[in-house]
Amino acid sequence: MTLSSARRTPLFEQVAAQLREQITAGRWPVGSRIPTEPELAEQLGVARGTLREAVRALAHNGLLDIRQGSGTYVVSSSELAGVMRRRFADFDREHVKELRTMLETSAAGLAALRRTEADLVHLDALLDRRERAWRHAELTGELEDFVQADAALHHAIVEAAHNPALSGIYADLGDFFRAELRDFFAGELTPDRHVDHTRLIAAIRAGDANAATRECALFATFPDPHPTPAPDTQA
Repeated sequence: MTLSSARRTPLFEQVAAQLREQITAGRWPVGSRIPTEPELAEQLGVARGTLREAVRALAHNGLLDIRQGSGTYVVSSSELAGVMRRRFADFDREHVKELRTMLETSAAGLAALRRTEADLVHLDALLDRRERAWRHAELTGELEDFVQADAALHHAIVEAAHNPALSGIYADLGDFFRAELRDFFAGELTPDRHVDHTRLIAAIRAGDANAATRECALFATFPDPHPTPAPDTQA
């Protein structure tokens, strides 16, 4: 058998790998604008054409969004998350809400049975962060800190279920769920729209799986202020 010589990885792929690492490590969060092309080219010591090719590759894979005249933004934390985001983009909002409810309700019940003391400490800290972020959002109208705080709390609940398969699926959909949360509020940060999570965390702490799932199910009944219009059935 004749072996072929090892293929050297093209430079743009090496650059793309470095950019991807910045995204997956959270150094460039979803929603943030990455440094400009001249800045990145200088930092990496590569030609701007090579950098441009790397950025286009990551945009094609769903991690970046190139916006002419504005810059390049992170839209997903992984290729799979990007695929899931595109796959779910055209789904009815109510169907996505049902999927999220099913995942989070199952996770909450399992978390009540499997949570550790370390999980509880983490959940308490994230619940406090979420409440502080909501108060700040009400005062300033700036939603993003609350979106991230709410997502972090729900992700921690899923992690407390200690089911790697469930955690993996939820993480892959996390970017999409955060985008849905932004759309859900759409600047309407009024006190009557606040959803208290205190009882949910208390149920998990008490090891009451029924109460935990019941609390999660209640979130699904919260009215959507921007419902998807019903299809026109008239001829």
